[in-house]
Amino acid sequence: MTTNVLILCTHNSARSVLAEGMLNHWASKLGADLQAYSAGSAPKGHINPMAIDVLQRAGVDTSGYRSKSWDEFSGNTAPAMRVVITVCDDAAHETCPYWPGSPVKIHWGYPDPSDVGTTDSEKRAAFESTRQAIGERMQALAKVQFDALSDMQLRVVLEAL
Repeated sequence: MTTNVLILCTHNSARSVLAEGMLNHWASKLGADLQAYSAGSAPKGHINPMAIDVLQRAGVDTSGYRSKSWDEFSGNTAPAMRVVITVCDDAAHETCPYWPGSPVKIHWGYPDPSDVGTTDSEKRAAFESTRQAIGERMQALAKVQFDALSDMQLRVVLEAL
């Protein structure tokens, strides 16, 4: 059975999109039965083009990517999430909606690459650095044996990643 992971940040334009892309990328490469989604509490309505660029340069298929509200994942028809991860500090402190299935919630904060640098090359370097950091953690997450872990055990594993 597919394990669904929802990754949240406020605007769903950079960090959560990078995490969604990298987790799906690693799940595919490693043969893990995982599906990552991303969303935001106040989605910007578009994804930062640098996030798309660094994902594509890493070999990630970004077709169909869009900035989404977390409301899409809180209803009864939404896929049941096993894990909900916040990747920005603002989203971690917001009151989240009810998630069907009572997923394990964890916070893995990353600085916003959109706030770094003034030139395109500085911003691209910040996005690439963030993609790499997130990618390493998503690779480790894709190796987790979700079916063999209770929620308490899973929380311990996630906190150690």
